[in-house]
Amino acid sequence: MTLQRSVKRCIDLVGSAAALLILSPLLAVLMVLVRWRLGAPVFFTQTRQGYKGRPFTILKFRTMTDTHGSDGRLLPDVQRLTPFGRFLRASSLDELPELVNVLKGEMSLVGPRPLIMAYVERYTAEQARRMDVPPGLTGLAQISGRNALTWDDRFRIDVDYVDRWSLGLDLAIVARTVVAVLRRRGISAEGHATMPEFKGSSTPRQEGQHGSA
Repeated sequence: MTLQRSVKRCIDLVGSAAALLILSPLLAVLMVLVRWRLGAPVFFTQTRQGYKGRPFTILKFRTMTDTHGSDGRLLPDVQRLTPFGRFLRASSLDELPELVNVLKGEMSLVGPRPLIMAYVERYTAEQARRMDVPPGLTGLAQISGRNALTWDDRFRIDVDYVDRWSLGLDLAIVARTVVAVLRRRGISAEGHATMPEFKGSSTPRQEGQHGSA
């Protein structure tokens, strides 16, 4: 298994470097379009859960405006998501800058999607096992319903990936990701820009397991 993990990292390194090189013209065009349509900053950054819950800064293309309401607060995500932003999300083009995270070793090409740090303490012990592998650019949950899944189903699929992981499974997920992106299904849960907030499960989490770094 250690050898397979090393091979996986080599694939991540070579794959992300090659993709960044090949896609550099597209990335440049997207940077210009995002700046024109949505303004600065071009990139959206946020602290997310990495391997074993260690935090890292994810890099994505911006898809929402900074529009505030009359009370001075940011409007809900679904109201700030522009048609251009929806296109970026539906086509998954907003995710391309995460190739930099893969190159740096903070993410893998395939793995459970990295979620916000606040969720770490809301996991049950079983759900926290999703952090036993590096987070991914795509994953088993992304080809199984994406954001249309319930949180329980998403975490169950993530843990299933951890238990069944192999290089063959990763290759199958990458192949099916292409189909999933073209079909553009499960982009968001109804009434949400992505998914509703995960507020925890009824089963309490056991202490001492997968604490945040």
